Amino acid sequence: MKSGLRPFVAHTIVNFGVRPNMIDKKFVVIGGGTGSFSVLSGLKKYTSQITAIVTMADSGGSAKMERDEFGLLPSSDIRKSLIALADVSSADSLLLRKLFEYRYSHGTGLGGVTFGNLFLVALTKLMGSQEQAIEKAGELLRINGRVLPVSLDRIHLVATYQDGSEVVGEHDIDNPRHSGKVPITKLTTRPIAKVSQKAKEAIREADVIIVGPGGFYTTTLATLVVDGVTEAIVVSKAKKIFIMNLMTEWGQTYGFTAQKHLLELNKYLPLKNLGFVLINNAPIPSGVLARYKMFHAMPITNDLITSAGYTIVALDLLSRQPVLNQKGDTLKRSLIRHSPSKLARACLKVLNLI
Repeated sequence: MKSGLRPFVAHTIVNFGVRPNMIDKKFVVIGGGTGSFSVLSGLKKYTSQITAIVTMADSGGSAKMERDEFGLLPSSDIRKSLIALADVSSADSLLLRKLFEYRYSHGTGLGGVTFGNLFLVALTKLMGSQEQAIEKAGELLRINGRVLPVSLDRIHLVATYQDGSEVVGEHDIDNPRHSGKVPITKLTTRPIAKVSQKAKEAIREADVIIVGPGGFYTTTLATLVVDGVTEAIVVSKAKKIFIMNLMTEWGQTYGFTAQKHLLELNKYLPLKNLGFVLINNAPIPSGVLARYKMFHAMPITNDLITSAGYTIVALDLLSRQPVLNQKGDTLKRSLIRHSPSKLARACLKVLNLI
């Protein structure tokens, strides 16, 4: 990786809330949740050509209501990516973003549900399809880029474990009722999901593809197991970056080192397609470590092999901002996160774009 900054070429891009002199490259960010939120929040300051391709396997929290009561695809990961890319250049746009983030803390059937999810449900009924609703929500939020569901098929994740047991549903995989030490040996969807045409085209046309971070099986691999996603990544001429998680996950990656993560990733996306692997090397605060210990989680050890064919970039990617749970949020959330600005600059620097 070259040191120092390189000036980038000025380009004039017409888009909502977009400044001139932004990088003229097509970025695709694959995943969902708070991981993609961090990547997208940082990248949008440098380019308007961002496509977030988001997992649609969520089954916890309000996703269950959206699936069971409205017959819709889950929208929480879509909402987070929309918020990440939303314009905040005026008081009105900032207020709209805050509305999409607002979570009800009381009320029969509403506790824990976000306004943004309810808005997307209502908009789907008005527009006639979730695809159109997502696009319209992007226009209203004046997002710097676009957000696409990885698939329009209604699916559930299916995890098969080393002991032969099987768990159906993202929420139950993420919050195991069995021992979280038992490793997952196979991840699939039920029924088989097919990548959406728009998502496939975005991947194939990308200049840069960023995979992760996020729940390793329930977010990152949840997108890669959709039929056609890996194939599109392989044929794409884009530079490919994988961002390693900060911590292991009980029930998913208990005891995993960085190399073990990549060995598992290789089952779903051959490592020979990667150009760069980014991993945090900043120490996790002791107080945070003590809290994570209660959840059987540890920082991911960097034991990556330097001769593996991809470039390993270890640097400080840690956010110093405290993570505060929203009132009414009953789901387990991460205690630390990647820094959006550090992630964006790291990705752009390894590509010699800044």
